[in-house]
Amino acid sequence: MGGGPAVAPQLGSPAPPPVPPTTAGGFLDSILETKSELFRASREVLRDSYIPSRLPHREQQIRAVAEVLAPALRGDVPSNLLLYGKIGTGKTAVVSQVVQDIQRRAELASHIAFIYVNCGNIDTPYSLLQNIANTFAKTESDRIPTGWSLDRVQVAMRRLMESNGGTVILVLDEIDRLVARSGDGVLYTLSQINTELDNARLVLLGISNDLKFTNHLDARVRSRLNEEKILFPPYDALQLQDILRDRAKEAFRDGVVDPGVVERCAAYAALENGDARRALALLRLSAEMAERDRAKRITPDHVVKAKNRLEQDIILDCCRTLPPHCKVLLYAILQACERRRNGVLTGEVYDAYRRLAERLGLQPLHARSISNYVSELESLGLIRATIVSRGRGGRTREILVDVPISDTMPALEEDPLIAPVGRPHSRGQLLLTNFDNPGRTGPF
Repeated sequence: MGGGPAVAPQLGSPAPPPVPPTTAGGFLDSILETKSELFRASREVLRDSYIPSRLPHREQQIRAVAEVLAPALRGDVPSNLLLYGKIGTGKTAVVSQVVQDIQRRAELASHIAFIYVNCGNIDTPYSLLQNIANTFAKTESDRIPTGWSLDRVQVAMRRLMESNGGTVILVLDEIDRLVARSGDGVLYTLSQINTELDNARLVLLGISNDLKFTNHLDARVRSRLNEEKILFPPYDALQLQDILRDRAKEAFRDGVVDPGVVERCAAYAALENGDARRALALLRLSAEMAERDRAKRITPDHVVKAKNRLEQDIILDCCRTLPPHCKVLLYAILQACERRRNGVLTGEVYDAYRRLAERLGLQPLHARSISNYVSELESLGLIRATIVSRGRGGRTREILVDVPISDTMPALEEDPLIAPVGRPHSRGQLLLTNFDNPGRTGPF
C-alpha cells in the first residue's frame, strides 16, 4: 500500500515511466508548458473588450459620432447624443474608438474629460453621482463617501466639476437599465446641470439596447437628451464574416482555421440578432475547444461544441446575476414546472414565490412587482408567459420554462441565497412548493 519507503531502481534497469500529474498544480504546469499551436497573439483579440484599429461596417456610425463630438476639440460644447441598437452591434466599440482618436490629439483635447459608466453595475442615482464626482477628486479628502444625502452629493459633484473646468463627456452605457431601476430623476439633474456651472460643461452620451427607451422618459428629459440620435443596425452574416476574418488574422497562426469555421460562427450569430459579441465568443471558444482536444486545426465541429457550451454558460450566468427576488421567483417557477412537466398559472407561481421568500427570511414583494419580474424573465428568454382564458375565472398567464431545468436548478441551488432550501439529494423530491390550488387564476 502507499506508506512504504521508496525503492531505488537497480543499476541498468529501465527508468520508470513519468508519473502523470495528480494535483491541480501538476495539471496547470503541463498545460502551461505546452505552447499553443493555434494562437499567434493574445486571445484578448477575440474578446469584445478589445478595440481593433478597424471596425468593419461601422464607418458611417464612426463618422456620425465623431461629427457630434468634434466641436469639443474647438472649445465648443457638443450636443447630447443617444446611440441605439441591439446587443453586439458595435455601439460601445465605436464610442471607444472615437474617444481614443480625440485623446490622441493631446494639445487640443487637454480640456476634455471622458467618464465611462456602465449602468448595469452602477444603477442608482447616488452611486452614479458619487462616481462622477470622485473622478475629479484630487485628494482622498475630496472623495465622496457613502452615506451622504443625495442633495449633498449633487452639490459636491458640481463643486468638483467647477474646480476642474473644461468639457466633461459622460458616457452612460446601458442607460436604459439605469432608468428602469431608478427612474429618470438623475437624468433630469444631469441634463440641466449646465445651467448651474460656469467653468465646466457636461455632455451626455447614452448607449441603449432598448429602441423605445426614451418613450418612458419625462418630456423635459426627453427634449434635452434627444438632441442627436444614431441607430446601429444589426450585422448580417456576411458582415460578421468580415469582422471574424479580421480578428482571426490577428489572433491565429496561418492555416489553422478550417474552411467553414468563420462562416458557421457568423451564421449562428446572425440568427441571434446579428450579435458580433456572440460571433467573437463562438470563434474564441471554438479555438479553446480545439486546444483541449489537442487538435492542430479548428474545425466546424469545434464550433458546434462551442455553441452548445456557450448557450449553457450564458443561461447559468444570467441566472446567477438576477436580483434576489427575481432569483427566488425563477426557482419557484422551476420547481413548479419540474413537478407538473407543463405550464403553471401566475396565481400558483405567486403563492410558491411568497412561501419560498418567507422560508428564506425575505419580505415577499407585492404581486405587481412580481408581475414585472415575470416580464423580465421572459425578456431574458428564461421563461414564456402566454395569456390563457379560464372562463368565468377570467384571463391569466400560463408560464412555461425555456431553459433546461436539470442544469438551471443546480446552478441556483449553489447560490448562497437559495442554498438553505436547495436539494443536494434526489432531484425528484420537492421540498417547498405545494401547489394545492391548481385552478386558481393569478393576481397578475
